[in-house]
Amino acid sequence: CIQVSATQYELFCRIDVSDTGPGIPEEEQAKIFGRFYRAPSAWQTEGVGIGLYLTRQIAEKQGGYVKVESTPGMGSIFSLYLPRES
Repeated sequence: CIQVSATQYELFCRIDVSDTGPGIPEEEQAKIFGRFYRAPSAWQTEGVGIGLYLTRQIAEKQGGYVKVESTPGMGSIFSLYLPRES
């Protein structure tokens, strides 16, 4: 199950994408934003490991950032923070 939500704050907007998947171990969480990184558990799934890298690069160019919160067996929440225009 995937859920998307948005929350506006005074200076930025946060977009959360959460899932109920297998989760990401803490030692993998910083690595998943690396260019072409593929977790050992994802080697059989389709993709080249560039999506999260590009997401982070684009967010940073727009003055924002991306973070992940995840618990193995419980799913993940990816949060995109973008500044609001004045």
